[in-house]
Amino acid sequence: MKILFDTNVLISAIITPGLSAEILDHCIVNHSVITSEYILEELREKLNLKFDYTESEAMAAVHIIRKQSIVVKHKMLPMPISRDPDDDNILAAAVAGECDFIVTGDKDLLVLKEYQGIPILTPRGFKNAMGF
Repeated sequence: MKILFDTNVLISAIITPGLSAEILDHCIVNHSVITSEYILEELREKLNLKFDYTESEAMAAVHIIRKQSIVVKHKMLPMPISRDPDDDNILAAAVAGECDFIVTGDKDLLVLKEYQGIPILTPRGFKNAMGF
């Protein structure tokens, strides 16, 4: 299966041990993790600006995620879908990567429930759906 993790889940997995880290580790070992340059850049930026990571620490975290993921190129969606236009980049990456799931904590994405047949779940919802 192919799973795309939104930036907020990746940050949670990197910063604290817990559910997001457990799910990311499981998916790296058992499935394909899909990401995009948009997500990786947002990850670097947020780690650096919001979580006081140095630029080199943030880049190291991005490098690890990049090595363990398939990075897809995506085109913008033909029309806005999410209440937050930035979240359309997540949806577009999931479509480009032919993902089976999007895992996020973002309410603007979660309210959609699915996009083009791709379920959008919280980390807990994903773990429950996968049964691990």
